Amino acid sequence: MQPLVSAKTEESGLERTCIFTRSAEPKERLLRFVLAPDGQIVPDLKGNLPGRGAWVTANAEILGKAVKRQSFKRALKGGPNVDAGLVTLVGDLLERDALQSLALANKAGLVIAGAMKIGSALSEGGLIALVHAKDGAPDGHRKLLQSAPGSMRNRETGLRVINLFESHQMDLALGRTNVIHAALLRGAAAAAFVTKSARLSFFRGTAAEAETSGSL
Repeated sequence: MQPLVSAKTEESGLERTCIFTRSAEPKERLLRFVLAPDGQIVPDLKGNLPGRGAWVTANAEILGKAVKRQSFKRALKGGPNVDAGLVTLVGDLLERDALQSLALANKAGLVIAGAMKIGSALSEGGLIALVHAKDGAPDGHRKLLQSAPGSMRNRETGLRVINLFESHQMDLALGRTNVIHAALLRGAAAAAFVTKSARLSFFRGTAAEAETSGSL
């Protein structure tokens, strides 16, 4: 596979090369791993652990192939064989990171829970995302949007819809019970949650987070 960018662009620090695909991609689309002093391969989600690093496209399927082909051993010039459990570990870490980010957004006063409150907030505008529990009704977020005035729906075109977490996970993150719907107001902490959710979605190989349509 040919690199997506030139070597010069990669050297700028904005790009890294996946050890499996050999494609240069934005750092945000990759995961960094380091060889710990005890010889274990450690995920470095923040990309700031000391030591020699190896970058892999942040997708579970590609990471699994890198493990199977022993790409880490070649890239890091040694270390133990890595088993498939690394894929599960990374998925769990990314999910936990996203949920912690949701909790921080809630502490910042940027999360609204409950269909009625969200309906009111939709009418006022200023939301950047809806979070809908995976175990809720499949069309739950659409019903919320359909209940709002048509002018609002047009204004909120591009609103992210995140459908990655079970209701009990949302309960824990928000410190409430029976959370099926939540919405995020514009703000730095909310934007961070949206970014981390997109990363989790990409890793799982699910469809890109949906955007609402003014035609709903």
